[in-house]
Amino acid sequence: MSIALHLALIALLLALAFWTVVARETFAAVAGFVSYGLLLTLAWVALSAVDVALTEAAIGAGLTGALLIGATSRLRKTEAAARAERPGRATRVLAAIVATAVAAAIAACVLLLPDPGPSLAPEVAQNLASTGVGNPITAVLMSFRAMDTMLEAIVLLFGLIGIWSLASDRYWGGRPGLAPVVEPNGILAYLARVLPPIGLVVGIYILWVGADYPGGKFQGGTVLAAMWLLLLMSGLHDAPAVSQRWVRLALVAGPAVFILVGVLGVFVAGAFLGYPEGLAKPLIIVIEVALLPSLAVTLTLLLMGPPQRSESSP
Repeated sequence: MSIALHLALIALLLALAFWTVVARETFAAVAGFVSYGLLLTLAWVALSAVDVALTEAAIGAGLTGALLIGATSRLRKTEAAARAERPGRATRVLAAIVATAVAAAIAACVLLLPDPGPSLAPEVAQNLASTGVGNPITAVLMSFRAMDTMLEAIVLLFGLIGIWSLASDRYWGGRPGLAPVVEPNGILAYLARVLPPIGLVVGIYILWVGADYPGGKFQGGTVLAAMWLLLLMSGLHDAPAVSQRWVRLALVAGPAVFILVGVLGVFVAGAFLGYPEGLAKPLIIVIEVALLPSLAVTLTLLLMGPPQRSESSP
């Protein structure tokens, strides 16, 4: 990518970031955020960070954008009143001072780093071969930062529980979302018949190649979640009741396998989430395979929102 394109991308990123912050309408701010995420994906590709780019497109712009759009639809009734409010001058001055101080602190942290900066990259590179994983991103996330990766999956599960807690008592354990409207001859139903088989293969492929090439469970799980959401939106399939046993087993299976492998490491490798010699790659693949369906179900139900219908409703 030429210098001119780099500069244009940087300018667009800064402009969209500014627009997202100053936009008064919630939907406009969310649209700016999603566009910012997509441009940030291009920036990561330009930096040869394909794994990060895939995650940004799937989780940053895609999933988070969809969640924010859902939140926007629920805030429409109060948005007009919020726009009418105008903070006092003292509040605005204080906010400007705090924002400037935070920006200056971040700039100082970046510009005043020692050269060369402190890094564990050489030590990590020396030990990558012991994992048996060809993709260094996967090796780092599943070996040297396995605790962070495990907590990310668990945080998503706790976030889903928090969303379910917003349901009224009469719908607790029921079905999320509104009853689907079936249009068997519509274009959405047509796409829901054609795309999911392709998306299923793509999602599993992204998971499998993640051991040696860009990809992994989060990106593959997002693709599977998108295919399931397409089925739900088309009306060809209804959302499951959150009290169903298979739903709850699917949600906890991935994190449970991750924790089980971690506890096993205490006895065979001397450390939690430690891998015995020669078994690192098989155990990493076991964890990734177990997390894929759990993440797909979790992400889908996060977007569906709290239960809004009884379990027996059509």
